[in-house]
Amino acid sequence: MKRVAFLLKVRQEMIPDYIKHHETVWPEMLDALRRTGWHNYSLFMRPDGLLFGYFETPESFQAALDGMSKEEINARWQDFMAPYFEGIGGHADENMIELREVFHLD
Repeated sequence: MKRVAFLLKVRQEMIPDYIKHHETVWPEMLDALRRTGWHNYSLFMRPDGLLFGYFETPESFQAALDGMSKEEINARWQDFMAPYFEGIGGHADENMIELREVFHLD
């Protein structure tokens, strides 16, 4: 499994709603993530809205993104969530930059 991490920034005034929406992610979106290789997926957020995402995938970050890009539910979710992010144009999944892993303790 490939471990993947990324950062995004949620607009501070929208943090409570962002958290609320992630307490009830659409079941179809959860199914699509699982189906396209997003496993052990977690999001962590600082009080200022800096969001750290982590997941594990069988192949690569790009393969996982490519899989989700073919899912209709992902387009709807990305449209719905786009206003929550700061400093990006478009969808969050088009602006995720993979972080380099520099240490891992198994």
